[in-house]
Amino acid sequence: MIYKGDYFKVIEFFGVFFIFMTFIIILFLLNILTSIWAYRDSLRRGNSKEYSLIVLLGTLFFPVVGLIVYYVIRHDS
Repeated sequence: MIYKGDYFKVIEFFGVFFIFMTFIIILFLLNILTSIWAYRDSLRRGNSKEYSLIVLLGTLFFPVVGLIVYYVIRHDS
C-alpha cells in the first residue's frame, strides 16, 4: 500500500537533487570559464603557449588554488 506521504518524499528528493545538480553544473561551468580566462590572460601578457597551457591545466584541475597561484605569479603590467 502506498501512502500520500511517500509521494511527497519522492517529490522532495527530486527537488533537492535538481537543486544540487544545478549547483554542480554552475560550478563546473564557472571552473571552465575561469580556466579559459586565465589561459587567454597569460597569452595576452606575452607568455609562451607552453606556460599558458600549464596555467590552463593548473586552473582546470585545481580551480581555487590554481587561480590564486596564477594571480600571485603573473606579471602585472
